[in-house]
Amino acid sequence: MASLKVLSSLKTAVKVLRVSAVSAVLTGSLIGTASAEKLGWPEKEELKFGFIKLTDMAPLAVAYEKGYFEDEGLYVTIEAQANWKVLLDRVIDGQLDGAHMLAGQPLGATIGYGTKADIITAFSMDLNGNAITVSNDIWKEMKKHVPHEDGKPVHPIKADALKPVVDDFKSKGKPFNMGMVFPVSTHNYELRYWLAAGGIHPGYYAPLEGSVKGISTDTKGLLDADALLSVTPPPQMPATMEAGTIYGYCVGEPWNQQAVFKGIGVPVVTDYEIWKDNPEKVFGVSKTWAEKYPNTHIRVVKAMIRAAMWLDENNNANRPEAVKILSKSQYVGADYEVIANSMTGTFEYEKGDKRSVPDFNVFFRYNATYPFYSDAIWYLTQMRRWGQIAEPKSDEWYKDIAKQVYRPDIYAQAAKSLIAEGKAKASEFPEFATETGFKPVQKHFIDDIVYDGTQPNAYLEKFTIGLKNDSKF
Repeated sequence: MASLKVLSSLKTAVKVLRVSAVSAVLTGSLIGTASAEKLGWPEKEELKFGFIKLTDMAPLAVAYEKGYFEDEGLYVTIEAQANWKVLLDRVIDGQLDGAHMLAGQPLGATIGYGTKADIITAFSMDLNGNAITVSNDIWKEMKKHVPHEDGKPVHPIKADALKPVVDDFKSKGKPFNMGMVFPVSTHNYELRYWLAAGGIHPGYYAPLEGSVKGISTDTKGLLDADALLSVTPPPQMPATMEAGTIYGYCVGEPWNQQAVFKGIGVPVVTDYEIWKDNPEKVFGVSKTWAEKYPNTHIRVVKAMIRAAMWLDENNNANRPEAVKILSKSQYVGADYEVIANSMTGTFEYEKGDKRSVPDFNVFFRYNATYPFYSDAIWYLTQMRRWGQIAEPKSDEWYKDIAKQVYRPDIYAQAAKSLIAEGKAKASEFPEFATETGFKPVQKHFIDDIVYDGTQPNAYLEKFTIGLKNDSKF
C-alpha cells in the first residue's frame, strides 16, 4: 500500500511539474508495464494539439480531462484555432503537433489542393454530427413542399423542397447564398450532395486549365452554380445567417442547435440522414512528425481510443458529463443546454420538434475510430465530382492516395496495446488480421445511390449532376 502511495505521489508530481523526458523515463521505469516497455516510451512528451470549437473535438477534451494522455506519459496542451486553414498551417509548420481535422484536410493537402503537404491520419474522431440549417424565411417557403404527418414534417427532408425556392431566386436574378466551413470539409461535400440529389447544382471548381498537376487552384467552386456556397467559420454561422448574408448553412454542432435556441433558423436535415454513419473528423499529423515520433503517435492514438470508448460506453451514459466538459470556455464554450440537445441523443428541428437520434454523435461504436480506406476514397470521389480534382484518375490512384494518408497499421498497434493492457477487448475492434480497410457496400444515402469504395469511377458514373471519370469542362 505504501508503494502505491509513492507511485501516486510520483504521478501527481509529474502532472504538476511537467517534468523533463529524463524524469518521465525514470518514472516510467517505476510504474511502466511490460506492454508499455515493448511499445517504447514517447520520444516527445510535451505536445500541443489544435481544434475548432465543435462538439466532435470531444475525444481530445476527454483524453485530456480524464488523464488518458498522461497515462501514456504525454503532457498535452489543447488550443482552439481561429479557422481550419490556420489549424492546418500550424500543423504543417510544427507549431502544433497534431489536430482535430476535417476528414478531407489530410487528403486535400496530400494531393495538393489548396496547400501541399504530407498529412496522415491514424484515427477517425467520429461519425455523423452535422446538419443543414436554413433561415426562418426560407423554411417558411420550403415547408409548403414538405410532406407532413400529425402536423410535423416527414423526415428526411430532401432538397427537392428547396428547389422551388432557389428557382424563384434565380428567376428574380438574386443569388442564393449558403455557407459551409471549408472547401475540403465534410460539410461542403454533404451540402453539395444534398443539393444535387434535389436537382440544385452546387457549382464546379475551376476548369482543367486552372489546375496544377491535375488539381484545381480554385477554392470558390461557383461555376454553373444554382446555389452559391462560401466559407464561414463554424461559430460565426448563426450570426452570418441572421445578418442575411447567407440563407442557410451546413455545419457541425452546436451551431445548428444554436440557430434553434436563438429562434433564427431551422435545421432541415442531419448528415445521418444524408449518409448514415458517415465519417466526420480525423486526428491529423504531418507525415514527418509521425516518422520522427512513432511511439508518441501510437500513444496519442491509444489515449484517444480510450476517450472515444468512454464517450459511447453504456449507451452514452457519460454524455452529460461530456457536455459539461465541452461547455467550458476553453473547449466549445456554448451553453450546456445547446450542446446537450444533440450530444445526449436527441436533435431539435423546428422549435419544439425534438426527436430521438441516438446516433447523431458516434465516437466509438460501429468501428467509428478506425481509419477505413473506403472513407478516404469517398472524399476523393467528391473532390473529383465537383472539379477539385480536375482530371480523370484511375481506380488505383484513388486507392494509392487513401493508403498514403489513412494509416490503419498505426491504429492497430495502438488498439493491440490497449488490448494487451486489459483496457479494451479484441471484440471491440475490427479483425486486424483480415481487415481490408474497405467497408461493405454502403446503401444508406438520401438519393439511394450505392457506394462501393473499391470502384470509385463506377460510383461517379451514377450521378446525374457532377463530373464523371472522363468529363472535361
